[in-house]
Amino acid sequence: MKYIKSFPIELTFWILALVLLATANPHEHHFSLCPLANLGIIWCPGCGLGRSITALFHGDVSASFSHHWFGIPALILIGHRIYQLTKQLFNKQKEINLKF
Repeated sequence: MKYIKSFPIELTFWILALVLLATANPHEHHFSLCPLANLGIIWCPGCGLGRSITALFHGDVSASFSHHWFGIPALILIGHRIYQLTKQLFNKQKEINLKF
C-alpha cells in the first residue's frame, strides 16, 4: 500500500503520453478520445497540439508549427516537468536509502 501512495502517476502519465505521440504516424488519422474529432469537427486546439508534438518528434518543424504554434513550447514544458518529477523521485529515494 505504501508503494501505491508513492507511485509517480504524473511522471508515468507524461512519459507515456510522449512515447505515444512519438510513435504515432503524423500523416495517418487515428482513433481519438477527443469529442470534437469524433463529431467530425476538423479543427481542435488539443488535437492540433498533439499533432504538433508528433510532427516535432518526426523532425518536421514546419508541419509542427502549422498544426499548432504552441507545440514547441509545450514539448519543452513537458520535458521540464518530467525532469522535475524525476529529480524529486531520485531525491526521495536517496532520502529513504540514507535512513536505512
